[in-house]
Amino acid sequence: MIIREMIAEDLSQLDQLYRQFWGEESCIETMNKQFNKLHKNNSHIFISAIENNKLIGSIMGVICEELYGDCKPFLVLENMIVDKNYRNKGVGKALISELEKIATKRGCSQVIFVTERNRVDAVKFYESAGYSSQTHIGFKKKLN
Repeated sequence: MIIREMIAEDLSQLDQLYRQFWGEESCIETMNKQFNKLHKNNSHIFISAIENNKLIGSIMGVICEELYGDCKPFLVLENMIVDKNYRNKGVGKALISELEKIATKRGCSQVIFVTERNRVDAVKFYESAGYSSQTHIGFKKKLN
């Protein structure tokens, strides 16, 4: 398995992974435009897990600037996905580990994210990766 920065050529396979999880189709052209825009922006990190030239997982991090205390940035983990055939094989932990390394190099003080309460396997996975759901409560509100 290779963990590397995501490239535009990964996007069609990323669409397939998203379909596995959400069952929704994405517009590849729109994904490409958005990826190119965000890739140029220094606040987004995209990482791919590749095996035998196949995308088997990905993760995105968004670096947010802070305005209190030491004003250290923090990272929001988003859109982590691992192919259902490769789960429980270390792919997710490798993706998170690489994202944490980059966030540390970029001076981030912490990683935060939300996941749905009913995703029991995901909660167990994140806890096994060192994340705690006991100290904070996350909130989410959909707009439109």
